[in-house]
Amino acid sequence: MVCLKMPKENVRGIEICVMTISSSQTQCESVRFSGHKSKKLDGHKVDVQFNCFEVGIAQQVYVTMKTLPNYCYVELEKYHNVEDCDNKDIENNILSCLAGKLDYMVNEEKKSITIHVSDITEGFDYNVRLCLKRFICKDIGAHALIKADNAIRSVTLHYPEILPCLCIEGWSAIPDSRRVRLCPFKNDADSVWNSITYDSVTQTLAWQPLCPVNATVSLCWMIDQNDTCVNFPSSLRTMNDKVLYVQVDPHPRLCAKITTYMDSQVRCPFTNGQFPGWNVNITAVDTLVEIRITSKINASFTVRVCNSTGMTSCNLFALVPVGASSYATLNISSDICGPNLCIQASRSDVTYSVPVNICNIPCKPKEHLPGEASSLETFLLSSVLLILVAMFGFVGCILLSVNYRKQRQEKCYIKSKVNHISLGVASSLEQRLPIMFAQMEDK
Repeated sequence: MVCLKMPKENVRGIEICVMTISSSQTQCESVRFSGHKSKKLDGHKVDVQFNCFEVGIAQQVYVTMKTLPNYCYVELEKYHNVEDCDNKDIENNILSCLAGKLDYMVNEEKKSITIHVSDITEGFDYNVRLCLKRFICKDIGAHALIKADNAIRSVTLHYPEILPCLCIEGWSAIPDSRRVRLCPFKNDADSVWNSITYDSVTQTLAWQPLCPVNATVSLCWMIDQNDTCVNFPSSLRTMNDKVLYVQVDPHPRLCAKITTYMDSQVRCPFTNGQFPGWNVNITAVDTLVEIRITSKINASFTVRVCNSTGMTSCNLFALVPVGASSYATLNISSDICGPNLCIQASRSDVTYSVPVNICNIPCKPKEHLPGEASSLETFLLSSVLLILVAMFGFVGCILLSVNYRKQRQEKCYIKSKVNHISLGVASSLEQRLPIMFAQMEDK
């Protein structure tokens, strides 16, 4: 309805135009006033109602109006939003708003969803499909049509994988009908991070999520000590549709840090597979420390000497090219050793390479010249000798004491035996003397 005040000039009518914003389609209609009535309307307000413009549900339209004839090229304009199916009058009177009701049951083992449809428009077929909800819901090929005369209003559709944007969509087979949509896995966001791929030929790491994600991505490498992921410089990307990183070395500790408004997650795409590229080992040989870099691909490496307390401050030692399925060795002085020094190796022919650090480099003990002895060795040798002398003296005293006791016992035994023999002799003499005296008296 349009309300306007009729000017005193001779106005024969008005022209109203409606343009649909989504399609730029324009419809125009003219309303003319009869000659004798237009004179009576001069200086009065006039209401004009015209209900013959066809518009869609929930469309935005641009309405213009001008007089006939158009004086001074003046026209009125206004934007208008057509009511959608949430309006009760439209929902109950427009067939295309009768979207129906969906119920579902998921079988994750068979990767299938059974959908039951109810409250649909009688006499019309009904469409059911699975789609990925992005800007629009993109069809994935799982579609079914329930015929109007079909008493069974259930269908089973199969899905390739669980995604938070995987949805069920249903609508009546009526042009421009309203669609009802349910997303069974909308809270299962972990599967979005599984679409990271790596091309070993171009050394390109790519991530293109199947569901729209508002996130930032950066590459980092995991540190063994405290599970901290250190960001590579200039690796931060904003997720639009696809993120690419070129010249990436596929090391097991190379990871992607993905941050959304809810949380931050770290995913390491090369953890489960064997690292096919290269490794570094250190061994002590005579007065030198040997660094051996083995590679299965053609690559160039940077070797640095670092302090373990500050791994960011390192000194360049050498640039080493290594052929495919080969190795290269470097020798450094054994003086470069100890718990505070580390050897760091990384690829120099790629943009993103995880640095490998080997610390606690073994030191070879120093060899002393003949005749030289440290004060500690002299002290130890003197102590051992003193202990041996004391032990020998103690043992000698014990042996002398035992020998002295033994000799005294032997002397006592001999004296006792002599006394016994003397007594026996005296007794024998006493017995023999009377006999001798008797013999002498007889004579």
